[in-house]
Amino acid sequence: MNKELVYWVATSAIPGVGTVTFSYLRKKFKTLKKFWEADSGEINKLKIDSKTKTSIIDFRNNIDPQIYLEKVYAMGIKVVSMVDREYPANLRQLDGCPAVLYFRGTILPDDDLAVAVVGSRNATIYGRQVTEKLVFDLCKNGLTIISGLARGIDSVAHKTAIDSGGRTIAVLGSGLDNIYPPENRKLAEEIIQNGAVVSEFPLGFPALPNNFTARNRIISGLSLGVLVTEAAVDSGSLITAGYAAEQGREVFAVPGPINSITSEGVNKLIKEGVHPVTEPSDILEVLDIERKMLQQETRNKKQETSGLDKTQQAIIKTLDGQTKQVDVISRELKLPVEKVTAALSLMELSGFVKNYGSGIWGK
Repeated sequence: MNKELVYWVATSAIPGVGTVTFSYLRKKFKTLKKFWEADSGEINKLKIDSKTKTSIIDFRNNIDPQIYLEKVYAMGIKVVSMVDREYPANLRQLDGCPAVLYFRGTILPDDDLAVAVVGSRNATIYGRQVTEKLVFDLCKNGLTIISGLARGIDSVAHKTAIDSGGRTIAVLGSGLDNIYPPENRKLAEEIIQNGAVVSEFPLGFPALPNNFTARNRIISGLSLGVLVTEAAVDSGSLITAGYAAEQGREVFAVPGPINSITSEGVNKLIKEGVHPVTEPSDILEVLDIERKMLQQETRNKKQETSGLDKTQQAIIKTLDGQTKQVDVISRELKLPVEKVTAALSLMELSGFVKNYGSGIWGK
């Protein structure tokens, strides 16, 4: 856990302090606690524009960092910073990733195996059908679906992920206390139960047009690749696809009818060389999902045992998913039975092993 989280959250909430200024303040003051303790004279000497200096001074005069964070928590909102282990690994790879993410719900390590699905707000029957089919199959293959909670294709992607028993994450272009569009508030609550609703924007931040361009870079940044299922040539989905390409993510597009305005954008992407998609395997093979899942399982196992001591880790390794008598474990590890039994008892309390009785233990 970031020991300075309270100052990270408060600093990132200052109007005018984006990722570049945030990084500058960290380097300048070494710690953000020192930044908050600096007097106005020190702030006025900073190499940032005068408007931001005024904003910083005004905000610090009116906000107590601890009270601000408590207000966030009181609304059921969690916060994770980019130096925390829980911060999404895909997003952390990016230059200029948000210093903090606000979220409701859960963000899991497995959510790094994710595909963003975006498209037209004015979705056609065709667009809805292909989105439902592809998202359903992607979820059945263990992928998390990322989208932007917008009307049309975004909403279809989220709903299909939930209905298929999969996980989905919605990225907002506003603060989490200002769900947009308002008709998707119920959907947002459903997403929270099956994933998370996230935002880089602080409390009270409105859904302004410019925010959605910033939001799109987070959608692609959380993902291994971006799938555009339906989009016109002026669609914001193409902006997301552009960010994906810049970030080194794969871009996929579903071919559409040549006489459909809402397919002009996807057909244009395919002409430009992105991966055409007509079935889920087109995505799974390009992203090499089977291998990535095996790697993720290995990482999960390491994280699960990271809190165990050497003896406990050795026991997990020798069990290797099997059940064994305690004297067999003792003999294989060349440790006294008493020591092994004591370690197993502690591990049982934490759920790492199960006692099957008669001296038999298993994972």
